[in-house]
Amino acid sequence: FMYIIKKDLFGNPLFLKRILIVIIGLLTHNKFYRKKKININGTENIPKNIKKNVLFISNHQTYFLDAIGIIHVLNSTSNGNKDNIDNLSYLLKPKLNTYYLAAKETMKSGLLPKILSYTGAVLVERTWRKNGEKINRPINNHDINNINKALKHGWVITFPQGTTDSKGAVRKGTSHIIKKNQPIVIPIRIKNFNKRFEKKSLKVKNSSKSISICFKKPLKINYEVDTIDDITIKIKKSLEI
Repeated sequence: FMYIIKKDLFGNPLFLKRILIVIIGLLTHNKFYRKKKININGTENIPKNIKKNVLFISNHQTYFLDAIGIIHVLNSTSNGNKDNIDNLSYLLKPKLNTYYLAAKETMKSGLLPKILSYTGAVLVERTWRKNGEKINRPINNHDINNINKALKHGWVITFPQGTTDSKGAVRKGTSHIIKKNQPIVIPIRIKNFNKRFEKKSLKVKNSSKSISICFKKPLKINYEVDTIDDITIKIKKSLEI
């Protein structure tokens, strides 16, 4: 009974989170695996014994399948696999303290994103765009506190560009998060997700396109010396933006 009522940091029941991870994992695995398998490398750079304050930063190409693909690999690696998502048994033992940053506007836009939110989304308000229009509003301190809480509790995935536009600038908000929390920062470079998948759904548009996820070595950051601008430049270089 205690297991059933236990919740994560943001009030989501853990038993529901586990069930949804299994269901979504089963529904999406073949999307990464059909015809040309996903090419995964660098999982030896994922910390094995560090359970919290790890930040994964990635370039961004689709609304949902970027994060889902990365979570597949993290769960597989946490269960002892290297550079593959072959054995689906990893879905039975997911890393439940893995979170990912997502725009509140996007995750409240329909049934699918609302369901996906229960799997570990940390919802944040964009400060530069709303409903497709450019805006300029102050950072929501509640959002920052939630991000800090998630890092103190586990692993967090974020997309520093905050947009699927490959030319989007790296937002300095990520650098501020890094400077404050001093996490281990693992860059991830994904390729061809936008060519294989529909941007705003879970649909495959071209299964013949090969895709890849590369986990790079942790960023070298001197937290006493490096400025926000220094960290931003390191993020940009590591993600090849």
